[in-house]
Order: sequence, then structure tokens, then C-alpha cells
Amino acid sequence: MEFEEYLSQKKIEARQFYQLEPEQYAAWKREFDQMSPASFTVQKKFLLNDIRRKYLIR
Repeated sequence: MEFEEYLSQKKIEARQFYQLEPEQYAAWKREFDQMSPASFTVQKKFLLNDIRRKYLIR
């Protein structure tokens, strides 16, 4: 699974996230590429909610 697809499943607008927070996006993408999606979700659970609120897919 690609990182952009994962963000889409979590209802996060990947393009907007990348444009407005490129450093955090890049750090998360690196981490995502090194672990399973389930592990990433567990590690970033509360942070994902904050990002989803900012960049919710409408």
C-alpha cells in the first residue's frame, strides 16, 4: 500500500497535507515505508486524528 492511499483511507487529503506541512508529510512517509500500515496506525493514532481534522477529505 502506498502512503497516499493510506491517507485516503484515513480520510486525509494527501495533497493538501503535503503542500502545507511538507516536513511532517515527508517524515511520516519515511516511517510508513519502513513499517506495516497497522503498526503506523498504532504509533500515530492520536496524531492522525489531528491531521484528519485539518485536512479532511470532503
